[in-house]
Amino acid sequence: MAKGWILAASVLAASPVLAHAAPQDEQSVQSEIEMLKQKLAELEQRLAEQEQKKEQMQQRHEEMMTRKDYKKGAKKRTRATDEAAADSGVQARLAKLEEKTEENENWPIKVHGAVRFQYEYNNYNSGNENRTGDLDFDIFRLNFDGEIGDVILSAEYRWFHYMDTVKHAWFGYNFTDNWQGQVGVVKVPFGNMPYNSHSYFFNSTFYVGLEDEHDNGIRLLYRDDQWQFDIAYHKSDEQGGVDGSTSDRTARYNYDTVGIRLPGQGAYDTPGLAVGESNSYAVRGARVFTFADDHNLEVGLSAQGNNYYSGTVAEGFEQYAQYNDQNVGNRFAWGAHANYNNGPWNVQLQYADYEYDLEVENRGVYMGAYAYYDAIPTEAKIYTGNVAYTLPVEIGPITSLTFYNDHSIITDKAGYQDDTWMNVLGVAVAAGGGFYTYVDYVRAKNQPFIGGNIATDGGEVNDRFNINFGYYF
Repeated sequence: MAKGWILAASVLAASPVLAHAAPQDEQSVQSEIEMLKQKLAELEQRLAEQEQKKEQMQQRHEEMMTRKDYKKGAKKRTRATDEAAADSGVQARLAKLEEKTEENENWPIKVHGAVRFQYEYNNYNSGNENRTGDLDFDIFRLNFDGEIGDVILSAEYRWFHYMDTVKHAWFGYNFTDNWQGQVGVVKVPFGNMPYNSHSYFFNSTFYVGLEDEHDNGIRLLYRDDQWQFDIAYHKSDEQGGVDGSTSDRTARYNYDTVGIRLPGQGAYDTPGLAVGESNSYAVRGARVFTFADDHNLEVGLSAQGNNYYSGTVAEGFEQYAQYNDQNVGNRFAWGAHANYNNGPWNVQLQYADYEYDLEVENRGVYMGAYAYYDAIPTEAKIYTGNVAYTLPVEIGPITSLTFYNDHSIITDKAGYQDDTWMNVLGVAVAAGGGFYTYVDYVRAKNQPFIGGNIATDGGEVNDRFNINFGYYF
């Protein structure tokens, strides 16, 4: 009714009858008023009918909602046949619209990703130092995660300005509430998971292939409140081994052994003898002690064994041709880890030990990743210790600050005297529900990406200040 009076007032205000009422006689004015009253009554009746129709449609919609069977994954809902015939199809159209909306909101495969940029200032590149650092595009990535018909999908692909690569891509199935199987490019279980670090730079374990590693194979997981078990078999690395169909064996997210460093070769040379991983295994077990909802301790052991098969020796190394196309050795690695959480605090400790047993005379092996070859020794021990504190805040769009210090040492290297060490002091800033930034100060010696190499003696201590901005969607 209020709507009717407002409309009447608008009509009356605009009426030419009232605008020129003075010169007209009283009968004419009265006639015009009666006409306006009639029009007003008609408008009020139409409004009332529309309101009644809206109430009926809402009632029908609520009735449909109560009758819908919301079984997970269902795309078709049962409806009474008498409702389908009623309302000249309005109810059916509403049901179809509701079903379509529900399908969009619950699309089985979620597509998401990230865009990241990076500012870097260091003291080991004179050009960078003279320019007061550089701001570069870092990465664009897409993720696909979900489940269709009880079959799970998880995949991630990354584009850098100098390469593109798969990180992981697997499908899986939950056999029970505790057991899951995965097939594809799966994570290699080892040590603290999913990461043995808090910073953008990981820990030194990443650069020898013992952190966030992924390979082609099968992985079986067991999880409950107290125990974690992983068993994995890997047929090859994510590029398909030494003869995989790829144009660049260094275009990888994680570090893999891709060659043998023959006598006379430098730390960053193309391998004299290419090798690839095949027929490998990994096992991991962990026990979780829960003291309170946000207070727990995980301790565990890991082991993995890798076999390496050769390709063809490079030009200039024909004296090693007898090692072409065969199994040229293996690697065994094991580790012990602990991960402690107490409210906002997190502490990670890990020890890892690896050793290659190769038939070929060598000065180490080459790892490939991020469009580079990087040599490492054939034997070493790695100690890592990390601590982090997460502080919830309300500073504009900023919701949390995670302060951390990650430290790692690689020592007892075969054929080399100097240790590798890296310390990362930083803070991770979360804001706006999708914006995540790492601010890191890195100080290191003989460390990849910080002006050094693991298979080197006599390196210098280098510094790098790094800000990595990321928007996650």
